[in-house]
Amino acid sequence: MKQRKLYDVTAPNRSTGIINGESSNVLNWDDVRFPWAPPMYKNMLRNFWIPDEINMTGDVKQWPQLSENERATFRKTIGLLAFLDSIQTDYSAKAAQFLTDSSLSALMSVLSFQEVVHNQSYSYVLSSLVPKAEQDAIFEYWKMDAVLRERNDFIAKGYQRFIDEPSPQTFFESIVYDIVLEGLFFYCGFSFFYNLARNQKMLATNTMIRFINRDEEIHVRLFTQIFRELLAEYPELDTEANREFVRETFRQAAELEIAWGEYIIGNKFDGITMAELSAYIKFIANKRVHELGIDRPFDGHRRNPMRWIKAYEDNDAGKTDFFESRVTSYVKVSDSNGFDDL
Repeated sequence: MKQRKLYDVTAPNRSTGIINGESSNVLNWDDVRFPWAPPMYKNMLRNFWIPDEINMTGDVKQWPQLSENERATFRKTIGLLAFLDSIQTDYSAKAAQFLTDSSLSALMSVLSFQEVVHNQSYSYVLSSLVPKAEQDAIFEYWKMDAVLRERNDFIAKGYQRFIDEPSPQTFFESIVYDIVLEGLFFYCGFSFFYNLARNQKMLATNTMIRFINRDEEIHVRLFTQIFRELLAEYPELDTEANREFVRETFRQAAELEIAWGEYIIGNKFDGITMAELSAYIKFIANKRVHELGIDRPFDGHRRNPMRWIKAYEDNDAGKTDFFESRVTSYVKVSDSNGFDDL
């Protein structure tokens, strides 16, 4: 694969391919190759938010009242999310270098910025709740926790092959790992925070998680579109071996996510059972693979077994526009936008 040139006076502004094509690298949003790119860009901008705008006072008061299991799972989940968003920031920047189309490169830049905001939110939450030394220790969890490390290595190795040997095939594979990261590996953690919110706990943290969840859904849609465009332009990649690679990658990823869920959640908290969580993870894996246009990896699991997590299905409901109202001005949540009465 060839990297996009800084500029090319001999090439058209509208790119000639998703990768390995020609483009001047001048971005004209009214003259782009992919018609879905401009509305996605506008949608990403509408989701702009700043962690510091969220008042953590209530969570600070509630933190000592959480059980030790709740605090331990809270810490480990934040440690996981911080790792995932950190490597995602770097991967998206590296992937952008090989996207010929300047509009897709721009979308990747916005995505990378949003991942940085997510990382800021984790630091902001922890700095509000725990001493600096404990915050630093939480950001080291990913190095020492064996269960967490296995999940993280699964993604990192998938990315590293593309970084070391960029080709249409390794790019294809890296997109699959990206959708695992953003579309599956966050979801045990999300469910834990949403379950806290159901019980009137840590609502400010929950608000940030909702915003992060909303961003990640758009990121999944972006990479799903890139995946489909790549197969359209490189039909030689659309093989049964590659389709099985997608299914098997998601099977393995789901098993890793289930093991992680058992480790941090298990049957320790009212409102989430491990049986439900395991079925939910397989449902999400099936959903992501189906969105890629490939047969689902798990038999059954066509319906969401944790229907109370409506925020996963309708993340724009009740959204506050940053420029119209501060994000701390909450609306009353109802069945239509995600939770019980908060």
